[in-house]
Amino acid sequence: MRKRKIRKAILKRFKFTKRGKILRRATGLDHYLAKKSGKKRRQKRKWVKLSKWETKKIKKLVGG
Repeated sequence: MRKRKIRKAILKRFKFTKRGKILRRATGLDHYLAKKSGKKRRQKRKWVKLSKWETKKIKKLVGG
């Protein structure tokens, strides 16, 4: 039986907690930052928890 391949790109983009939650980076931090307040920029540096259906999809792609 062949070993299942996992998507390496997904492992690089998401954080997997021990309790099964998946975290992603907040969107909107690439450009157009001058018009955003400092508070918004600080908030966007944090990790964001994925919703249930997104978590299900990502776990399927990773093979877990």
